[in-house]
Amino acid sequence: MRRILTCLLLVLAVPASAQIYKYTDANGNTVFTDQPPEGQAAQSIELPTTNTVEMSAPSVPPSGSHEDEQTAPYSTLQLTDLPSAEALRANDGTFSVGVELQPRLATGHRLRLLLDGQPYGQPSNVPRLQLTNIDRGEHSLAVEVLSGDQPIQQSASVSFTVQRVNTGSPALRPPPPPPTPKPAP
Repeated sequence: MRRILTCLLLVLAVPASAQIYKYTDANGNTVFTDQPPEGQAAQSIELPTTNTVEMSAPSVPPSGSHEDEQTAPYSTLQLTDLPSAEALRANDGTFSVGVELQPRLATGHRLRLLLDGQPYGQPSNVPRLQLTNIDRGEHSLAVEVLSGDQPIQQSASVSFTVQRVNTGSPALRPPPPPPTPKPAP
């Protein structure tokens, strides 16, 4: 059995070290071949060594291991595009936030917002998330990374204030019409 395996390995190794020949045919065309032509002068070609790439094993610990709780898969996970000092003006309560993430989002991971500590919206693999019809006032917002339905990492929570126009405000009511002048008697 060993002898057959050795012969098989030698046969497979022969094409990897095959020689290439170059010659010019009767029509003046350059020809490359692995068989030297009969009765024709051929030049032996030295090929450079082939490129190889070593595959490294993924460094993600198996799920459910204790190491998952200590090692965050993302070195950077934070919200962007939220004002830090002034209020966020969104008259209809709709705005979007960005997510800065390093390294890029892994296959099978999704992002979900946490508005005031509660999950908000559908998980997405896009680093731009939209919020719709958010009430005016102060809120907290964070983003979490999900693997399946399980949260695996969460950003720091950011506080911000949404400013919306109060449609009942007297400032938004149209001014009363000017008084009509009375006709002179």
